[in-house]
Amino acid sequence: MNPNADTFPQSYAPRLPGDLAVWLIILAELLTFGILFLSYAFARAHDVELFNACQSTLDLNSGAVNTVLLITGSWCVVHAVKAVRRDASSLGVRWLVAAMVCGAGFISLKSMEFSAKMDAGIDLSTNTFYMFYLLLTVFHFLHVIVAMVFLAILLVKTQQGAYGSHDTHALETGAAFWHMVDLLWIVLFPLVYVMR
Repeated sequence: MNPNADTFPQSYAPRLPGDLAVWLIILAELLTFGILFLSYAFARAHDVELFNACQSTLDLNSGAVNTVLLITGSWCVVHAVKAVRRDASSLGVRWLVAAMVCGAGFISLKSMEFSAKMDAGIDLSTNTFYMFYLLLTVFHFLHVIVAMVFLAILLVKTQQGAYGSHDTHALETGAAFWHMVDLLWIVLFPLVYVMR
């Protein structure tokens, strides 16, 4: 007789939350960003003065606020999934709305930052630093938009009662994607904005 039989029901089995296909996409995205991060670090090592000078033109305060917004958004998504698992769908909807507000704040701040750089005549051809800065931040920005679309769809379906203790698979999938976007920014912000 198994002494742990009373501790772990037979129905319990460790599992990967969310959809395997999305996890494969997440892995591919992490690898892509990893290559970009390494390329950035390699280029920076070869022209430290240029990178330091250009980094000083970036708005650290805006970047820090964006970091707080994305981490808070992740926290809200976690609470949304937990609430829906308890069949508290209306609470889950409120947490998803809060996460989307955080995402919208990020998009607004980044849009202002991009606009300021364009007004200053900065584009991909300005220099190596700005090429990497724009590649990394615009690529990440697009991922935030995709994550918000994903959350909006999940929010509507949660309002319609599609998810609950019987099924949180899609919510977990959306949460995994959002957390990836958050993780990427947690690496991107210090690498591009802070590191000297």
